[in-house]
Amino acid sequence: MSVTFEINAEVRTDAGKGASRRLRHTGKIPAIIYGGGKDPVALTVEQNKLAHALENEAFYSHILTINVDGKAEQAVLRDLQRHPARPLLLHADFQRVSATEKLHMHVPLHFVGEATGVKDEGGVCSHTMSDVEVSCLGKDLPEFIEVDVTDLALGHALHLSDLTLPEGVELVQLAHGPEHDLSVVNVHKARVAKEEDDDVAAAEGDDAPAAEGDEPTEG
Repeated sequence: MSVTFEINAEVRTDAGKGASRRLRHTGKIPAIIYGGGKDPVALTVEQNKLAHALENEAFYSHILTINVDGKAEQAVLRDLQRHPARPLLLHADFQRVSATEKLHMHVPLHFVGEATGVKDEGGVCSHTMSDVEVSCLGKDLPEFIEVDVTDLALGHALHLSDLTLPEGVELVQLAHGPEHDLSVVNVHKARVAKEEDDDVAAAEGDDAPAAEGDEPTEG
């Protein structure tokens, strides 16, 4: 992993909605860190610094260093609550990373290359997934998974089983059976041109003169 993230936190002693509201007025938000065979610990973190870190896509699928009163703990972001109407964070959940326990995390897909079905055959490339859930140890957690679509022809698709995964990384969906081997990206014919042709044909049909013998009968 080429990027590192550190979040400074303090142990939080006050609890309840009133305490959380007062905390947010000071530019901080409540958080919690749990798991890893240890007790949960209530924390406070600075809102602006966390919001800035969240601007980086890698933050969501990365091993983070949470400095709790000067003591570093390895964790991942497990949940995040945002204000429904304002650009404010309300609460963050961090899960400690164990060296021996596998994580289940959503990792983004990065699509690279230009599909031959688009470049040479005039097709359209549709991404049906933007991320996948992986299972792996913390040390093997990828920042993203690259999907090369260069050889993808018109009418073809890449499925979960076609993805090239780093060593030690498995896809959670494939563990449920072959029927969960879903499409990730496909190349299909452009539909706009066909719809336009259908509209033109329908209009021409409406304006066409009546054939002989088709005159309306008088009542």
